[in-house]
Amino acid sequence: MNALISAIKDKQKIMFANEGRLLKKSFFGLIILALAFQSGEFGNIIRESMVDAYLAVSVFVGFTLMVFIGLDSLTKFDIHSFLEKTRNFHVPIASFLGAIPGCGGAIIVVTQYIQGRISFGSLVAVLTATMGDAAFLILAMEPSTGLLIFVLGIFVGTISGYVVDLIHGRSFMMTNSDIELEFEKLKKTFVSKFNIFWLMLFVPGFFIGILLAFQIDVDTFLNLPTNISIVLLLGSTGAILSIFMWSLNPLSDFQCSTDKSRGFLSRVVDTTNFVTTWVISGFLVFEIFMYFTNIDLKLFFDLWLPFVPLIAILFGFLPGCGPQIVVATFYLNGYIPLSAELGNAISNDGDALFPAIALAPKAAILATIYSAFPAIIVAYTYLIIFEL
Repeated sequence: MNALISAIKDKQKIMFANEGRLLKKSFFGLIILALAFQSGEFGNIIRESMVDAYLAVSVFVGFTLMVFIGLDSLTKFDIHSFLEKTRNFHVPIASFLGAIPGCGGAIIVVTQYIQGRISFGSLVAVLTATMGDAAFLILAMEPSTGLLIFVLGIFVGTISGYVVDLIHGRSFMMTNSDIELEFEKLKKTFVSKFNIFWLMLFVPGFFIGILLAFQIDVDTFLNLPTNISIVLLLGSTGAILSIFMWSLNPLSDFQCSTDKSRGFLSRVVDTTNFVTTWVISGFLVFEIFMYFTNIDLKLFFDLWLPFVPLIAILFGFLPGCGPQIVVATFYLNGYIPLSAELGNAISNDGDALFPAIALAPKAAILATIYSAFPAIIVAYTYLIIFEL
């Protein structure tokens, strides 16, 4: 019995269950779908926003996810052995893993910190470098900006990590627990049955999205009757299906993108649906605000330009990737400047913050606060040099 108790104490598990999440997601999805079926000018604005979000953003995010999740699914190596052999390079390695789009690399580093295998500076480095799932959105729409953020994340994260280790020492807030990351064993869900329909919409949607990106009128190009629009039909159906599948998916968005035990297609579909829902939310926040107020948000943000990066940085403190996708959506639509997006990218921690808060809350909070300093420096340096 003593041996069993000892084993339980030595072996902790980060268990991510999904109970109670479905009702909230269903309610949120129902609100969006209810708006989509409104009549009149308001309903047309909502539907056009959903079509734009799906064909101009989501299909490219899905393609980007296929590339990165495909590479992630093929990656299998002994992280413990790797860290033992690279003790002098933990900080830049943590920064690189954090900068990789998505949250998988950052979560690996966080769990290694909790096990006492890397320093607090490495934790700061990974949380500074990571941008989470919002990186897929930037890469899909502005690859050059995505590459800039990737390189900047590694550079700033590495410097921040070394500075923190220099100030506090490598043993600062060091823990020593044997942690195992586990998810609720639910590899296939009810919505997985719709994956084939999702794919049937995604493939033509991707090619139509490319044509639209080159300013080609697809309906005219296909010589369709004036009362038929393949753009409207495919875009609205794809958006509605994505929201429907996301809202009825019992898995957390965290598990959708990081659980390698799940199938490749399910990970791509579920993560794309999550990003799609938040992108549509960002579009709708803007369109509904404009419809009822008639205020020019672009002009508003221009007038308050010095404060916009700070607000974006504060948004970065919110755990998870949803709020950060909204910030990225506002940047891609030209409502906030690049300085604000850079500040948000550095300050936000994506889903990697969840396991850190669960098992090392003090370290997680302190590391998040530390990430604000480089975010402010980078954002306002860019603002002063290039945007004022």
